[in-house]
Amino acid sequence: MIDGEMYKLNVRTSSIDEASPDGSPTRLRVVCDRYRCPERFAEFRPKEELSSKLGYFEFGPGTICYGRSTSGSEKAHPGLSPSDPLARPGIDRSQLVLPFDPNEVIDNLLLERYPASYSGAFENLLKRIYYWFRPVTNLWMRKYIQRFHAGNWEQSRFPKWPVDTTVESICENLLLLSLRASGVERIPFIWFWPDGAQGCVLMTHDVEAEEGRDFCEQLMEIDDSFGIKASFQIVPEDRYSVTAEFIRRIRDRGFEVCVQDLNHDGRLFDRREEFLRRVALINDYCREYGANGYRSAVLYRKPEWYKNFAFSFDMSFPNVAHLDPQRGGCCTVMPYFIGDVLELPLTTIQDYTLFHVLKDHSIDLWKKQIEMILAKNGLVTFIVHPDYIVESEPQSVYKQLLALLSELRGRESLWFALPSEIDHWWRARSHMSIVERDGSWVIMGEGAERAVLAFAREVDGKLVYEVPAWSNGKPQGSASFSSEKR
Repeated sequence: MIDGEMYKLNVRTSSIDEASPDGSPTRLRVVCDRYRCPERFAEFRPKEELSSKLGYFEFGPGTICYGRSTSGSEKAHPGLSPSDPLARPGIDRSQLVLPFDPNEVIDNLLLERYPASYSGAFENLLKRIYYWFRPVTNLWMRKYIQRFHAGNWEQSRFPKWPVDTTVESICENLLLLSLRASGVERIPFIWFWPDGAQGCVLMTHDVEAEEGRDFCEQLMEIDDSFGIKASFQIVPEDRYSVTAEFIRRIRDRGFEVCVQDLNHDGRLFDRREEFLRRVALINDYCREYGANGYRSAVLYRKPEWYKNFAFSFDMSFPNVAHLDPQRGGCCTVMPYFIGDVLELPLTTIQDYTLFHVLKDHSIDLWKKQIEMILAKNGLVTFIVHPDYIVESEPQSVYKQLLALLSELRGRESLWFALPSEIDHWWRARSHMSIVERDGSWVIMGEGAERAVLAFAREVDGKLVYEVPAWSNGKPQGSASFSSEKR
């Protein structure tokens, strides 16, 4: 379950600290953070005292939450239906009344504060055994072990495969309820991406071994042939030598360099004392490489320790992790803050997992995930390892993916960005605000010249976004996007 140290960590501020025992309104922090809308449109109060029991419940059909509610009927497993249905949200004197704390529930999802598939002790034992024997295994043996570990992953109900947008669904429902409670026709907010882009695409390359390092030059040629830039995550120690010339060549071509773990042995988060020793070295390598971002080896993560990192953004949280060594998933396709670190979640399947665990050499799954993510105007993030596309068959599949992305860029308004660019934008947006002047809404703050004022309104019982449509940097009327799957 959830240990005490983990529960103290918060995305930005504590939902527990924000609670209002006197019944006064509580800020819907998660809605304000996501939409950057005026706070007066994002307030609620609990329907009654929350249960002391943590568990799963549904907020609308198919939207699984984890936390406390007023019903006290939470279940230990997401596949079990509660004996008592969750009370319906209400409106009392223009005030939204909810049977749970959305701030707590969404924090639990973003930080994976819910029971994992395996107990922590058993999972750690398996991991130690695997990494003890890994140096004497070959690729075939590792693929077999990883397929065995994945086991019955298709039976997992939560998070939802292949893309989980639970956080998006909860926030959309809350904004829709806030619309009804406030009695206004529409609520203004700052659009998610600069210049009104419908979504964002991020390509990343984790360099795991010497063969992958030596293929980086050719990989940049492939990316450039499709007009796509990417970030390269470098392992600083033990795996291969990293020269200043290697880093310079990546940057000179317009690509980005980030740090990947320390030595890729999978042991970073095993013991606190060893973690502190390693993190000091990781921070030094970030400064040496001029890197602002980080990714953990094998996507191992422990967010309650992130305060010790010196980097600006992290890319270690998968959206849904049924096939990864560390199960879980953050259940969102948008960036979010873990303290002062911006998390850029991995929202699509890794190339290694696709090719060697699922044994699928097509882009069909990637295509489905892209469609689902963009239906929520989200961040489409890829990990493609240079190590695993050296051979012609996987390389051909990767080129098919790049061709698809190039086609999408020509057809839709998408922002293809490097992680540091997304980090810069999301941080600037988090400090912007909307103010009312002479009967009109205006976006204020540094970087507001790229921000787009959007509106949320209700159409036939559904939440719809109204966003100015842009072409070549100029507004072209407006576009409406349903918050539901297109």
